[in-house]
Amino acid sequence: MSHSPRRALIVIDVQNEYFDGGMPITHPPADSSLPNIVRAMEAARAHGIPVITVQHDAPENSPIFAKGSHGWQLHPAIAAQAADHRINKTLASSFTGTGLREWLADNGIDTVTIAGYMTHNCNASTILEAAHNGLQVEVLGDASGSLPYENAAGKASAEEIHRVFSVVFHSSFATVTTTGAWIGAVADRAALGRDNIYASNQRARGLLKA
Repeated sequence: MSHSPRRALIVIDVQNEYFDGGMPITHPPADSSLPNIVRAMEAARAHGIPVITVQHDAPENSPIFAKGSHGWQLHPAIAAQAADHRINKTLASSFTGTGLREWLADNGIDTVTIAGYMTHNCNASTILEAAHNGLQVEVLGDASGSLPYENAAGKASAEEIHRVFSVVFHSSFATVTTTGAWIGAVADRAALGRDNIYASNQRARGLLKA
């Protein structure tokens, strides 16, 4: 008999800063990822899956996410949604100093689904920590997003960052899927599979069929 996941949906940092603030999400575009986040929240509620809303707090003099500022506020579409648990954090991972690990254990959760921002930063930190804590992890690739970077190490577009992190997640740490496919799996109470490092590398080298 296949295992039926005990899921929780974790919606990370869907705050105004990423829409009309100083760090606009560009891939996938926020105007497509946001509706998918809302769809996931509505589907979770319809199927009895707990929803956890996460909000990042920065000091009041910070140029981004300053606590109490407009940019710090949850986007209205997310603030209007019901949540079973709310977390405020000051570091990238939703686990660090928040009691999330204990809340998940107390509620019998073995699988976390990640949506929100940013793919490569707060999402990535949460995904890796969840995997290291023995949880199954799902990532909604079209309900998350990145923005471009340039620094002394180089330059990368939002598309490159989102795509590369997604490929790496799916090779080992998490199942990367679409919101629609996830909603279907939720309705069927089905687990979603992920790939592995060896097979991912074999395909890239042309030694294994896609």
